[in-house]
Amino acid sequence: MMAGTLGDDDEVLQGEGQIIREYFLPLTGGLVAARGLADDCAVLAPPSGMDLVMTTDSLIEGVHFFPGDTPGFKALAVNISDLVAKGATPLAYLLTLALSAPPTRSFMARLTADLKRAQDAFGCRLIGGDTDRTPGLMTLTIAAFGYLPHGTAIGRDGARPGDRICVAGTIGDSGLGLRLRHDPACFAAAGLDDASRHALVRAYEEPRPSLAVGPLVRQFASAAIDISDGLVKDLGRLTATSGVGGRVAARRVPVSDAARQLIARGATSMAELLTSGEDYQVLMTVAPEDITALAVAAQAAQVAMSEIGEIVEGSGVVVLDGDGRPLQLDVTGWDHF
Repeated sequence: MMAGTLGDDDEVLQGEGQIIREYFLPLTGGLVAARGLADDCAVLAPPSGMDLVMTTDSLIEGVHFFPGDTPGFKALAVNISDLVAKGATPLAYLLTLALSAPPTRSFMARLTADLKRAQDAFGCRLIGGDTDRTPGLMTLTIAAFGYLPHGTAIGRDGARPGDRICVAGTIGDSGLGLRLRHDPACFAAAGLDDASRHALVRAYEEPRPSLAVGPLVRQFASAAIDISDGLVKDLGRLTATSGVGGRVAARRVPVSDAARQLIARGATSMAELLTSGEDYQVLMTVAPEDITALAVAAQAAQVAMSEIGEIVEGSGVVVLDGDGRPLQLDVTGWDHF
């Protein structure tokens, strides 16, 4: 039995139709493309002169979220992060929900409230999907759609030697939040205050990719990728696709005040922050002549953008410590297999 879906004091919903009508239909916001969730397919068209950008990600109970959690916000956010890294504006999404038992009203209310908050934050609506019974673990799969001006999508293959490596936001907070979820007392000796602890857990549970980064990607990036499995690992994916190498200065990687405090007190390390994953920030490469203009545009858009390294000839990613020596990393990031 999946935690949080059944209970003696909570009404169990009977039938897929009831779930769709009462809980998912309101998430469409009346969008015509959704066809009232009464059809097998949605019909979606991007605005005139725009390309449609598509992505999909799954969250699996016990792998991406804790049993009993209702990760509606995160399920949408991780897909929005992919769209932003292409320079796209979110438009709509499909949701497939697989449950091991019929859900209760309280479970569906929590899940759809989380999805509604995410929709409002990212400016998109539900247009369809599927609900399934599974003998396995609860799974949420979202396929998200965005749009951008024709021919402007940014891939991973455009980085060139001399380009600067830039990253939005801060790195490593989600990994620290995951540690706190596993063990709420793990940073007790480091003296982390309650507000900082809450912020780290929220970074794990509710990542918030910035929509303001999308236009910056389109205007300035030669290549881009979102950081889902660790900065080093995802930068390695970008450099491999572009046929180049990367060099990162660890001291220039942006971290939160909480992370900096934990490093200073020996509770974490820069190596852990660089490889822990699930940051859902955008990493992009930028021609050196565009760096100043990017900084000005980022400030105007209220985006924290940091230059952390450069693209070089060759292959692989090297991270340099404060003394300019290669940082030894046991792993580069998360890998399912």
